[in-house]
Amino acid sequence: MTKVKLALLILNAVWLFAVSEVSYGRHAAIIIDADNGNVLHEVEATQSWYPASLTKLMTLYMTFDALKAGQIHLHDSMTASTHASQQPNSKLGLRRGEHLTVEDAILAIITRSANDASVVLAEHLGSTEENFAANMTAKAHSLGMYNTHFMNATGLPNNWQVTTSRDMAVLAWKAQRNFPEYYHYFAAHSFNFKGTELRGINKFTASYPGAEGMKTGFTCGSGFNLIGAAHQNGKHLIGVVMGGMTSKERYQLMMQKMDAGFANLTNVDSARNINTMSTTSAGSPPYQLDCGNGAATHAIPASSRVNYTPKHKNISRIKTHVRGINTVRPKTVARAKSRIKPINKSRILPKAIKQAKVSIKPAGKLPAKSKNFHKVKTDLKVAAKTKSAQKVALH
Repeated sequence: MTKVKLALLILNAVWLFAVSEVSYGRHAAIIIDADNGNVLHEVEATQSWYPASLTKLMTLYMTFDALKAGQIHLHDSMTASTHASQQPNSKLGLRRGEHLTVEDAILAIITRSANDASVVLAEHLGSTEENFAANMTAKAHSLGMYNTHFMNATGLPNNWQVTTSRDMAVLAWKAQRNFPEYYHYFAAHSFNFKGTELRGINKFTASYPGAEGMKTGFTCGSGFNLIGAAHQNGKHLIGVVMGGMTSKERYQLMMQKMDAGFANLTNVDSARNINTMSTTSAGSPPYQLDCGNGAATHAIPASSRVNYTPKHKNISRIKTHVRGINTVRPKTVARAKSRIKPINKSRILPKAIKQAKVSIKPAGKLPAKSKNFHKVKTDLKVAAKTKSAQKVALH
């Protein structure tokens, strides 16, 4: 009878995993046993993906590392720079020169995914966000996150900022094991900032039985991402889901995979461990959703997959001089041109045409200094408007 129950339990776990794969679109995911690193489930775990705000988990890791080393302290006061104050949502709304403590910044990142708080921490620890991002990448590689590259502390869109679900699981696992004294912050549901109670946005932390927290993330390129950690009956799991098509889907995927993982722990191949699994990265990161300035590429044929390098030749997204913008694809321009209708001359009154011709004066010669009129001038204001117009939600 015991064998029958065990068989049914295993079949139920397999069915839960199968349902999650069939019912949802393309995504990358992994579930590991946090006690030993054994891999319980994975799908495209080494596929390159845009991390979005999962990036902030590394920002927090660097912060915890500095706290443990005594380089900074929880109640140290930090000052927001102009760069930090200009970050897009999600954010606290810090103004240039405004102060917040290291602890407030930690809680703002975990509960609200605050971009401005992330940059304040980055500049406090690395002088500039660029320097801090370089340090983040170096730390990631030292932890065994070989397919991860960071360009900023927030996860805002950048074609060179990539990771894998396997690498993010390694980061979550290392954060849990290396900083037990700070790990409890991930379970925060809210925090008080200058007299205002700010509620958390992570529904996994709020609703899953035994949830210990972690981090959400979203951009149009990445889709809806989630790192979760939980314990049930003395067992601890860490999960990563990348590429949910909706916010609801990422939570459903995580909860189903967690349920199956807790049920399947008695039938694990101990040789399948996150430290020893292949780290070969498969292909360029897909652009997951039809929003922002890109277009969805839900499936990449196996025959066309190549190892991802930052200088990839993906003509569907041309990198511009505006940092962090995934630009409009050529076919989008073609669609825009097709919407321009020719003028119907027959509908213009003859008298109006005659008046227009009379008002046109012949052009005089260009002055000598204007001989370089053909040179293109960059309109910085237009570029700035383009950047501000992109809608980026990082939660």
